[in-house]
Amino acid sequence: MLKFATVLLAAIALAGVSHARTLDVAPGPDAQERIQTALLDAKPGDTVQLAAGRYELTDGLSLDVNNVTVKGAGPQTTVLSFKGQKGAGEGLLITSDQVTVRDFAIEDSRGDGIKSKGADEISFVNVRVEWTGGPKETNGAYGVYPVSSTNVLIDRVVVRGASDAGIYVGQSKNIVVKNSRAEFNVAGIEIENSMNADVFDNVATRNTGGILVFDLPNLPQMGGHSTRLFRNKVVDNDTPNFAPKGNIVAGVPTGTGIMVMANRNVHVFDNEIAGNQSTAVMLVSYTQKFDDKTYNPLPRDIVVRDNKIGKNGWNPQFSGGPMIAKMMGGALPPIVWDGVTTFAGLPDVVNVRINDGPVLNLNLPGPGQVEQAKPSVAKTIGGKPVAEPSAVVLPKRQADLSA
Repeated sequence: MLKFATVLLAAIALAGVSHARTLDVAPGPDAQERIQTALLDAKPGDTVQLAAGRYELTDGLSLDVNNVTVKGAGPQTTVLSFKGQKGAGEGLLITSDQVTVRDFAIEDSRGDGIKSKGADEISFVNVRVEWTGGPKETNGAYGVYPVSSTNVLIDRVVVRGASDAGIYVGQSKNIVVKNSRAEFNVAGIEIENSMNADVFDNVATRNTGGILVFDLPNLPQMGGHSTRLFRNKVVDNDTPNFAPKGNIVAGVPTGTGIMVMANRNVHVFDNEIAGNQSTAVMLVSYTQKFDDKTYNPLPRDIVVRDNKIGKNGWNPQFSGGPMIAKMMGGALPPIVWDGVTTFAGLPDVVNVRINDGPVLNLNLPGPGQVEQAKPSVAKTIGGKPVAEPSAVVLPKRQADLSA
């Protein structure tokens, strides 16, 4: 009797288990409808498998089911082309948790390439996003774009041609960006208003600016902090800025290697930085007007150390840069800090520690007041030691994706 009861209970348990399915989609004239139907029909645990080939799509796609994998046969062989897209939205919008997108490409979306919003455990693995006509103001703003998300993994991603940022993580927490390549974008990789980010083993080249860490006012999440940039190759960022006027990144000087603006506890170390005509590393304050009394526009607790720095700064493109370069004998030192240490009585103490050098300190009295610069050069800036943030640890299922 006991054995029968045990078997019965096991049968009932198995009856309640939903087995993961694979929903196969192949290229064809009705691919738009079939992909979107698969995304709508998917249940937690399912995989939407996109076969090799080129998919000509006319509208954006969306996914709002948890724990779904969208997988192709590789970023060179499974291509979702949005060249005929009629609307201005994303190529793929994700608003659910524990989603993995991998092994396919998105080309020529009217808006952003792949966007996740409000997602937890969102993973982008071995994905390519590209605007095939090269850098243009009319290209979509962002290639891979998780926003208001937690536990973000971006691994082996390639983005080309974004008119704002190729790889952009905004207002998010617990982030890993690694083994990726950003080129021919305005900003290659950008971490904005986010907390706890590790950005490492990436290549940022041929962008306007290589890697940016910003914090902006008047957003739902502010106070970005605790970012580590390490073992990246940030070289030859020389694409003229093609961002639409009014965008924040429209002010990024052509030839910027790494820029940190108004963020806190950012550590830049063990990177290769060379071939950037404006500067290797730039630490600056936010210069636009704002009315948010909680916002601090100054970079604080910044550490720059142990980077391999080559030739940079020979033709600076920021305001006052050419004049200062002339004063310096034709080129700027590799590290440039605006030198602003106080703003409107804010209590935060500005602490900058730079062991690489030489360092150009502009000694500005306030954000953007370049006309009042009193430039000085030092071998290092010996601020107080700043504890390095702990390594970002993602949930096991995401760690397994990178294994």
